[in-house]
Amino acid sequence: MDPKTKSEPMRVLVTGGSGLIGKAIEQVVKNEGGSLEGEQWIFISSKEANLVDLQQTKAVFAKYRPTHVIHLAAKVGGLYLHMKENLHFLRDNLRINDNVLQTAHEMNVTKVVSCLSSCIFPDKTTYPIDESMIHNGPPHSSNFGYSYAKRMIDIQNRGYFEQYGRRYTAVIPTNVFGPNDNFNLENGHVLSALMHKTYLAKKEGTALQVWGTGTPRRQFIYSLDAARLLIWVLREYDEIEPIILSVDEEEELPIKDAVKMIADALDFKGPIEFDTSKSDGQMKKTASNRKLRHYRPDITFTPLSEGITKTCEWFVKNYDIART
Repeated sequence: MDPKTKSEPMRVLVTGGSGLIGKAIEQVVKNEGGSLEGEQWIFISSKEANLVDLQQTKAVFAKYRPTHVIHLAAKVGGLYLHMKENLHFLRDNLRINDNVLQTAHEMNVTKVVSCLSSCIFPDKTTYPIDESMIHNGPPHSSNFGYSYAKRMIDIQNRGYFEQYGRRYTAVIPTNVFGPNDNFNLENGHVLSALMHKTYLAKKEGTALQVWGTGTPRRQFIYSLDAARLLIWVLREYDEIEPIILSVDEEEELPIKDAVKMIADALDFKGPIEFDTSKSDGQMKKTASNRKLRHYRPDITFTPLSEGITKTCEWFVKNYDIART
């Protein structure tokens, strides 16, 4: 580790700071005493710098001169937008990631922790998935652009270490949800979009229409849990190889079970209908958290029903300002 970290506190730049995980990290460091004495945490969004643009990326790094970076910024969308615009997701994310990592290197940033996604894993694989399997085959065709762009962060991290000794790494969270998520009906994450749909169905007295069969299985991690683990990775995790941030394998459940929890949390009593003409995407993505458990055997996760209830409460309270 760079000796300068011993003589001065960390100045952490969080890209994508206004998003789901960025806001969760901000809550942990500002409201839960998660920052150490002297640390500075800077949260930026696309309003401050469009990281697709190299000059804007360099300017924001020059402005804040971070010693450490948590790189969350990405061009993201829901399943159906990815299916429609795979090329745009590929090109924009390749640019964003290359701009951030190369600028961090040029500015002598000690450590970068980038955020990957569980969708990067091969579509045809054995389960559970672990960190060694990222490049073992093509990702699911529905979002291949985003997936390949995210995979390339792992390749670049290896390159920066081998050529320059940089300790740049990445985390792979499973499906993250929580306050400040994107609740857009078409482009939001699966749980947040379902929360919005359920909220509107209750308000309008209509049936809840769920796209797909409800049978795909997912592991969901509450955003505050993911945030605390990301901060731990920044401070303590010293590998270049990525690490999966996930609840245990037995916590994986069908989407229809999560729909029931959302309906209960929002007190929705109407009928629930599954539109089987819509695509399900990947049927399962079971991920192993064995590596995380090796480092953090003590870790506990917010139960899904509790996380869903807290997120629904936040959404109802903040409906006017939520990303819908």
